[in-house]
Amino acid sequence: MFAALYGELELHPWYDPLVATEDAYSLFYARSSAMGWLAGAREHTSGGLWHMNDAGLDRDFRSSPARIAWFQVALAEPVPVPADRPLPLQPFLSCAGDVVARMGKMCLKAVQVVLPVHSLDAPAGASSRLDAVGALLQATGWFADCASRFRTEVRITLEGGQDSTLPSAAPEMLQWMQGIKQDVFTCDSLSLVDEDAVHLEPGIPNHLWLGPSRHRVTFRGTLSEWSLDALGWLAAFLAEASRRQGISTPLILTATRTKEPVNRVDRRR
Repeated sequence: MFAALYGELELHPWYDPLVATEDAYSLFYARSSAMGWLAGAREHTSGGLWHMNDAGLDRDFRSSPARIAWFQVALAEPVPVPADRPLPLQPFLSCAGDVVARMGKMCLKAVQVVLPVHSLDAPAGASSRLDAVGALLQATGWFADCASRFRTEVRITLEGGQDSTLPSAAPEMLQWMQGIKQDVFTCDSLSLVDEDAVHLEPGIPNHLWLGPSRHRVTFRGTLSEWSLDALGWLAAFLAEASRRQGISTPLILTATRTKEPVNRVDRRR
């Protein structure tokens, strides 16, 4: 799994990356270990969701918006991921956010995530991967009491590299997502040609995801809140939607806000 965060970062006055004891890699390693997400952190131990690969505080101003930081991990065994587990993208992005918060105050403008859809168990009928979807639905309780004023209109672009499966699968993905009762992400529309979408250069080499990009689709909808927690849940949800419709190659997801959070009365309160 790979994630890159884009936007603005104001470093804390006490954090100087040139002299700091802990960098993005070591902070991500420490946070992953503390939360039980790091596999093989200590000899003769089991469990964990990923193995540490690399990370960097990389304020790259050549892209627009500018890249702030990036993180890369390898999924821990078992791979393929069993049908009762979604891809651990929510803890992955949450951990990335915790690390950046240690270094400074971030204004998040966009997120790019590699979805290793090929690492999910292949569908084997209508009931395949229902347990993983159930786990995602159970996790929606974390966002249940988000105030309506935090709801944000978002644009989610998926890129399938040179695999042409994605555009033909996208309408069924939209229908499937709209049929799942949840309030984290309301998907309103699908576009096969979206000239307004933000296109960011992939942060990984082409051979790791069948790049360069030739096929992309864009979903628009409303997210319960503009946070790495919610975006991680959404990324895992989209990975499940993709796998259920026969996609078996890595996808690159780019998420951006189309508007500021929706300001409306929360009628649930």
